[in-house]
Amino acid sequence: MAFAQRNIAAGANTAADPIKVMVVDDAVVIRGLLTRWLGEDKALKVVSSQRNGKLAVEDIEKSNPDVVVLDIEMPEMDGMTALPLMLAKKRDLVVIMASTLTRRNAEISLKALSLGAADYVPKPESTSEVTTSIDFRRELVEKVKALGARAIKMRGPARTMRAETRAGRTSQPAKPVSARPTTDTRASFRGAAQAAATSPAGRFKTKPYSSARPRILAIGSSTGGPQALQDVMKDVGTAMNDVPVVITQHMPPTFTSILAEHMGKAALRPAKEGEDGEVLKPGNIYVAPGGKHMILEKDAGAVKIRLTDGPPVNFCKPAVDPLFDSVAKCYGSASLAVILTGMGHDGADGVKTISAGGGSVITQDEATSVVWGMPGAAAATGVCSEILPLPQIGPKISRVLKGNTR
Repeated sequence: MAFAQRNIAAGANTAADPIKVMVVDDAVVIRGLLTRWLGEDKALKVVSSQRNGKLAVEDIEKSNPDVVVLDIEMPEMDGMTALPLMLAKKRDLVVIMASTLTRRNAEISLKALSLGAADYVPKPESTSEVTTSIDFRRELVEKVKALGARAIKMRGPARTMRAETRAGRTSQPAKPVSARPTTDTRASFRGAAQAAATSPAGRFKTKPYSSARPRILAIGSSTGGPQALQDVMKDVGTAMNDVPVVITQHMPPTFTSILAEHMGKAALRPAKEGEDGEVLKPGNIYVAPGGKHMILEKDAGAVKIRLTDGPPVNFCKPAVDPLFDSVAKCYGSASLAVILTGMGHDGADGVKTISAGGGSVITQDEATSVVWGMPGAAAATGVCSEILPLPQIGPKISRVLKGNTR
């Protein structure tokens, strides 16, 4: 499994009431297994278990879950049909798609993210593999806990705003707060300054940008990353013409190849999974393939990609830290690294290596992160140059790549 973490830097449920979960899967064995796994965690409570999307949609208002684990392929009503109907009934509902590792399901899962799903969990292909996969169980439980906790946390401010509206203390109607930023981030984060003010970014030390103009852009991300990456790539666009872009997103095989295609469409630049021995070219985007670590190395004056099959790092494979460490070795003060939304702390050691080599680091703020684990851990190192809301990251990268750090 490409992503499995033992500890979550942000997102653990500290409330007295458990996170309420609905499980939707047509396979009775899988449905029962997921229900048992989730129910064994004291922070979670399974309030509903349904065999298809139609029954799940009908039960949303009654069971009122915080999180839905939603299978894709089901009779009568599949997951993609049920998804928008669920979100229409409960705007702040967290939906985690669950699908086997086929290219079709990977494409559907990524499409679901653009339609409002918070994340996905890739299931092993057979029932026997599901029952014995420790990584799958850990990933499922931790994502439900992290995303559910964030939804509950975000619901508090929304309730306060609604109460103030009813009391006549504000002229602006309160909007439901989603567990993940909407696709149209420019609309959902119009108040970027306000979003930044609500994050703890000001609590952390920062350091000046490098005086060297970047010769590479390296990005690490996890939960919520595919949508965040797409927004950033759109904004950076032609500013990356003179530098290669390397990305590690916590994803399994098949998913990463599709992600690369999405990045290329967003940036209007060539994009692909990195291949062992490939020489980096300016203006190209390289995504670490699922199940492999991607690192860089100098060879006869060129910088090449190396894929390694070593053990997971920070319980991840691919992992951000090995990539960032190698970027620092190859590019030194001309390195620009970015940490986007994600669970865990992968990348925190890597940004320290980037900084020690004289490079610059940008990390996403809490208010616009789906989960502020990785970016929060990076911010806590005190070596980031800026902690920014997502809509500001792409434009800032564009300016820095052109030599303007203001």
